[in-house]
Amino acid sequence: MSKIVVAILCGGRSSEHEISCISAGGILGAIDRDIYEPVLIGITRTAGRWVLIPESYSMGIVDGVLPTVPEDAQEISTDLHGFSVNGKALHVDVIFPMLHGPYGEDGTIQGFTKSIFEAHGMKVAQGILITAEQWATERDGCEKRLSMLTYPIFVKPARGGSSRGTSKVHSRDEFDEAIEEAHRYDRKTLVEETVSGREIECAVLEMDGVVRTSQPGEVIIDGRFEFYDFEAKYLDDATDAKIPANIPQDATLEIRRLASLAFTSLGCSGLARVDFFYRENGQVVINEINTIPGFTPTSMFPNLWAQSGISYAQLIHELIKTALTRVNSVLGN
Repeated sequence: MSKIVVAILCGGRSSEHEISCISAGGILGAIDRDIYEPVLIGITRTAGRWVLIPESYSMGIVDGVLPTVPEDAQEISTDLHGFSVNGKALHVDVIFPMLHGPYGEDGTIQGFTKSIFEAHGMKVAQGILITAEQWATERDGCEKRLSMLTYPIFVKPARGGSSRGTSKVHSRDEFDEAIEEAHRYDRKTLVEETVSGREIECAVLEMDGVVRTSQPGEVIIDGRFEFYDFEAKYLDDATDAKIPANIPQDATLEIRRLASLAFTSLGCSGLARVDFFYRENGQVVINEINTIPGFTPTSMFPNLWAQSGISYAQLIHELIKTALTRVNSVLGN
């Protein structure tokens, strides 16, 4: 029986280009070669070219340097008929997208679903949206809305991830610099009140048409870092994960229930990681949903499932299986 050809798609013109490459490398290393034939496709950062990446090309962190899609790799042509290289068709059965942030995953869904979560009875952080255009031409209105929030606040790109462009702001004096930094990554910026609580994450996976949730895990951050920023996440070994999280059983059940509800209320499919805050009074506050979470072997999503009985290789298999059996009523396939 011929193998299923899986195109692992990574890179892109976003601030999370390198993290996407690491995730793709993790999949490439763990995918079951007896069933699947992987093909690594990258999108270059500077020109947005689609290229075929040699399997021998390193997709790991080497001497502290993050990987990127090679700009000089062989170009892939894309059209209605699919992929081709030098005029020869490149057969692909399924695409495994590992694009993070704008021009790929696009975290819009994380930034503009608070009202849906609230409508389903979930507690959310109070916040506002300020675009670069509003900040430039409607400053008084922005200031008025900003005055309704209580410091400290977080200022973050609406459609980014990995905490790039995100700042924790303690007073109005720090805000201008923070919003300018966020607007470097996205013209839309979320400004939210800080929620005091432990950071709890729960993974969601669609298996055989059923939505399943993992054991929740707690992100524990080294005291040198004020919040879970990019350096803490990827470069400094400054975080640890406690899986399962040491929280009461009723809180575990509630977080799993809310993770499933967040997934279904937004019409998600395949996978997601839902992030929460667990407050001292026992209240659970939903922070965001990540529709293509970090997928490196050490990322929270695979680790949550590993501690819930599903290995990294099996996770990849289940996601491909779901993709191959999915029926999209909009496209009619």
